[in-house]
Amino acid sequence: MPVFHDIQALSESPWQDWLSCSETQLYHYYEPEPGLFLAESPNVIERALRGGYQPVSFLIDGKQLTAQVQAILAECGDIPVYLAEAETLNTIPGIHLTRGVLCAMRRKKPVFATEALAGYSRVAVLENIMNPTNLGAIFRSAAALGTDAVLLTAGCTDPLYRRAARVSMGTVFQIPWMVLPDAPDAADAVRLLRDFGFRAAAMALCDDSVSIDDPAVIRAEKLAVVLGTEGEGLSPATIAACDFTVRIPMQHGVDSLNVAAASAVAFWELRKREQ
Repeated sequence: MPVFHDIQALSESPWQDWLSCSETQLYHYYEPEPGLFLAESPNVIERALRGGYQPVSFLIDGKQLTAQVQAILAECGDIPVYLAEAETLNTIPGIHLTRGVLCAMRRKKPVFATEALAGYSRVAVLENIMNPTNLGAIFRSAAALGTDAVLLTAGCTDPLYRRAARVSMGTVFQIPWMVLPDAPDAADAVRLLRDFGFRAAAMALCDDSVSIDDPAVIRAEKLAVVLGTEGEGLSPATIAACDFTVRIPMQHGVDSLNVAAASAVAFWELRKREQ
């Protein structure tokens, strides 16, 4: 059974410390062991639990103790649960909780095996995407539209960061992903995927870009969709490593979409089809 604690200030709980930490500090909280991350909202927490992540403690607005939240707590054994008013929950500068339910969870050591790529047909490769809202939205689209896995360069934001996980609706805990350490761009990821039979489509505005519905791209049995950072797009080395350079046709003088919106269009258009 959960152990409830009514608190009047965050300092009466470990949450004062956790909410004062940056995401990077939480990542290294138990170094050299994997650290912590904060999961926000019941749906995200549920998916994290289904993904095998271990809960440490809950912080909940007492008015948000719904049947769904109580069912989650019932799964977590003798977990400490701190109940507070909404005004107390939002006393840390820069923190505003939109769902009133937080869970501190232990990270896991990465378990993605590159050999798994042999069984996939559609993969997303993300190069230095730093905005957690965009990253979370890309994961949500990838999970919804049939992408099997996501590879990220080291310059990407962490998928388990609170905002990224929340925007993804917890799909970061459902779709396999792997960070490529020390990779300055996605060229190495493209070369790795080629070893498993993939062709790669770089989403980029280049003179030789073909339309996203080009038959040669759509017919690819195994395809990686490669997306770049919000400002400068993909690096020249990554584009050169890819088999195709692809663009989404635009109208009304618009040259491109936000990377999250572009990912949804690409994942849908390039999804695996019956040949």
